[in-house]
Amino acid sequence: MCGIVGYTGSHEAAPILVGGLRRLEYRGYDSAGIATLDRAGLVVRRRAGRVRALEELLDTEPAPGACGISHTRWATHGPATDRNAHPHVGGRGGSPTVAVVHNGVIENHSALRRELEAQGFAFASQTDTEVIAHLIARELESTDDLFAAVQRALTRLEGTYGLGVVSPNRPGEVIGARFGSPLVVGLGEGEHLLASDPVAIAPHTARVAFLQDGEVVRLTPHDFEMRHMEHGPITPRVDRLDWKPDAVELGGHAHYMIKEIREQPETVVDACRGRLRRAEATAVFGGLNLSHRQLRRVRRVVFAACGTSWHAALVGEYLIERLAHLPVEVEYASEFRYRNAPLDDRTLVFVLSQSGETADTLGALREAKRRGHPTLAIVNTVGSSIAREADGGIYLHAGPEVGVASTKAFSAQVAVLALLALYLGRLRHLSFPDGLAVVDAIESVPALIGEVLKSEPLVERAASEIAGARNALYLGRDIHFPVALEGALKLKEISYIHAEGYPTAEMKHGPIALVDRETPCVFVAPRGSLHAKTLSNIEEVRAREGRIIAVGTEGDDAVAAISDVFLPIPDAPEVIQPLLAVVPLQLLAYHVALKRGCDIDKPRNLAKSVTVE
Repeated sequence: MCGIVGYTGSHEAAPILVGGLRRLEYRGYDSAGIATLDRAGLVVRRRAGRVRALEELLDTEPAPGACGISHTRWATHGPATDRNAHPHVGGRGGSPTVAVVHNGVIENHSALRRELEAQGFAFASQTDTEVIAHLIARELESTDDLFAAVQRALTRLEGTYGLGVVSPNRPGEVIGARFGSPLVVGLGEGEHLLASDPVAIAPHTARVAFLQDGEVVRLTPHDFEMRHMEHGPITPRVDRLDWKPDAVELGGHAHYMIKEIREQPETVVDACRGRLRRAEATAVFGGLNLSHRQLRRVRRVVFAACGTSWHAALVGEYLIERLAHLPVEVEYASEFRYRNAPLDDRTLVFVLSQSGETADTLGALREAKRRGHPTLAIVNTVGSSIAREADGGIYLHAGPEVGVASTKAFSAQVAVLALLALYLGRLRHLSFPDGLAVVDAIESVPALIGEVLKSEPLVERAASEIAGARNALYLGRDIHFPVALEGALKLKEISYIHAEGYPTAEMKHGPIALVDRETPCVFVAPRGSLHAKTLSNIEEVRAREGRIIAVGTEGDDAVAAISDVFLPIPDAPEVIQPLLAVVPLQLLAYHVALKRGCDIDKPRNLAKSVTVE
């Protein structure tokens, strides 16, 4: 959940490292630091606060050198202070021989700290990371091989780590190591980079190699060497990032979140590109690695996911049950991995993750694989742990998503799940005309989202209805219930207003007690099979003087007449309505947070990729 950037090459390291930290600041932002190597030795600069505070320090106290590591922190051990900021140094007698940046949690750090203190190592922070620095420094007392020293130190650690290490004993050398926390190597010309997320290094190179658990890498300006802790030297697979050059830049937008909301028409195009077959009225996937015969044997589908991905999976449940008549269960990955869920040999397990590194989702995948089930992934990041470990899967092709509050990844996931529902339906009972109607609907989505985005001025008015509230209810029926959940999550994440999503009919079973003039109710109410019932539910809120914001079908005078604010979406088939209805809710959360003066791209206590339990 923190950010790591390392560099070795011929250029000054500090600007490259700090630039990478700025692109990773969504991963952690309570402190930041840098360690570089120059002729005088090791230079360390650290500051509590945002990356900007580190930049201000570097203006007065530079960190020269063409080799270094850097870090932006999301606190796990110890509060956000200069002393607890990374990098941490190790060595006896006040002469550091190593600097370390670390993502993850070292579970046996207390025992290691006592051991090292007894041997004369002095600790300056409250972090678990400092024990790693001292362990490596102890190993360096008997060898000048930093690569070997790191590997020996790692054998003492229990827990998870993504590491970047430098030592004045080995100028020009950066060591990386991974166990449970992502790391990627960027391969350049006369330079190499290390990062916890390819977003940090995308402006410098498109050629990357992802480390897997148990792997350690040595980087120099002209070479890199990778080993597995148990299996010895390995030849890594080199991938190529297919991102557009400006994909990780704001491009004139005020925040990444609004940029990514506005990118959704292109996101859906990219997610569906090459996957629709009009001649057969179906979808195709190249990476499922299961034959039609195997897929026709499937009698149940299980989705495991967290957060926004869990909401997308709920939409997928409705779509697959409707189009393919297959029973679907949606599990929280954090629960699925630990409970003994019954899975027979005709159950297909999918995991969903934007980053491909979500710890609980990766754990769920491994548990399903351990039990011998075909396990597929719907994931955005090529080369990620989940992408590599799954038996097959579907890439979202959504490009990098920087905003902590996920928006375009949700739309890409729902689009892919609609394709999957069509594909499974056509393998079973779905007729050619019905399949073709779904193809037509999916192909219309990008243009329809473009129309929804034009309603942003109306959404700003709706934001005024919510900005001063302490609580909000989000309500939707059938396939729109997950959309209500997602809308409530977006509001909570970035505006800090308590919001809950419920099935509309469940309102009478408890939540209606909260309805008053101070609690706005957001209804997801496009025309559909349960439209009349939703109208009745809205009337129940009106009767209790609740304020109503409704997302409904353009021209629906019945809903508009009983709403305080009506947010129209184009008339569209129900199977694609979630892709349209979620957009006003994303915009609503954004504009509420804007009115409340919140830090939209860096909401408190949250990080983009949750790589610890």
